[in-house]
Amino acid sequence: MCYTALGVNLVLAKSEQKKIRILIADDHPPFAQGLSKLLTEQPDLVPVGIARDGEEAVRLVRDLKPDVVVMDITMPKMNGIEATKLIKSEFPNTTVLVLSAYGYHSYVLSALEAGAGGYLLKEVSMRELISAIRGLCAGEMVLDQKVAEKLLRSLAKPLGGVHMRAGLSLIELEVLKLGAHGLNNKEIGDKLSVSERTVQSHFTSIFQKLGVGSRIEAVLKALKEGWLTMNDIP
Repeated sequence: MCYTALGVNLVLAKSEQKKIRILIADDHPPFAQGLSKLLTEQPDLVPVGIARDGEEAVRLVRDLKPDVVVMDITMPKMNGIEATKLIKSEFPNTTVLVLSAYGYHSYVLSALEAGAGGYLLKEVSMRELISAIRGLCAGEMVLDQKVAEKLLRSLAKPLGGVHMRAGLSLIELEVLKLGAHGLNNKEIGDKLSVSERTVQSHFTSIFQKLGVGSRIEAVLKALKEGWLTMNDIP
């Protein structure tokens, strides 16, 4: 009887698990179809469509309203960066994860400035990609390690004074630092002895003050302005 009850609980937990709707934008059909099939194997990931160019990606986002777009950069008609700009301007709550074969500094920076929530190289493992998708939906930062250090160092400036930090409080700056280390809201709350809701409120305030919409945008801006240094980034 105990085993039966446990089985029922597991079934209920799975049925109540939030589904993440995913659109794949890539101009290589075998890759896109293979990725879609692998994502389908995850109980919480639901591929809803495949776009073969940037224009189709924008159109399908309008039609399908996905939670996440896995976006290639080099596509015909409209590249992934321009498509990301349009998607984020119309659907700011839709998360874009760039998945590219290229780690050029200009590509990475342009994609993040366009509003992408993360940037990974196609050589990433399936396990890491799945984790990245889930992490982005939880508000975490996702940046490929092979491109992150070079990018962040190119943006970093000497630390500015407290009065230069766009009105960020000391606790908000600490929250941003912990977010830059990849901690989620619960982990940040545990570090600072506050609730997850309080952490989310701090992030909301940070985004408003910096005029950004995601953690990665906030960290990039803080590095550019000198409010964070490389010592604050893992």
